[in-house]
Amino acid sequence: MPPSHSALESARLDRWLWAARLFKTRALAAKAIAGGRVEVNQARAKPARPIRLGDLIRVRIGPYQYLLVVKALALRRGSAEAAGQLYEEDVASREARERIREQHRRAARIRAPEQSGRLTKRDRREWERLRGRE
Repeated sequence: MPPSHSALESARLDRWLWAARLFKTRALAAKAIAGGRVEVNQARAKPARPIRLGDLIRVRIGPYQYLLVVKALALRRGSAEAAGQLYEEDVASREARERIREQHRRAARIRAPEQSGRLTKRDRREWERLRGRE
């Protein structure tokens, strides 16, 4: 029988990322780690690297970056609420992620130019406003 969450001293990095619901599968977590998109305490890591309470983990998923501090360890994937208790996210990384999300949302509102190529006057003005040229 596996130890309870409080009895753990360390956990594999790929398994913890999966349990924290940052990746859908352990294989995806291991692939991200091998690709250099995950750092532990400002150093590249391997999937089997043991992590401990208080470790600083930086994860890049697409254009988003997460800066997390390990608050609890888990070997099993639980509910989203339980996963949220495994780490604490840095406020600056959360704000940066929200800014990027807002930029993507604004860019999606602008219609893509038709095959004819030219933007409408309204689309051009929106595009200029987004680029900061008003």
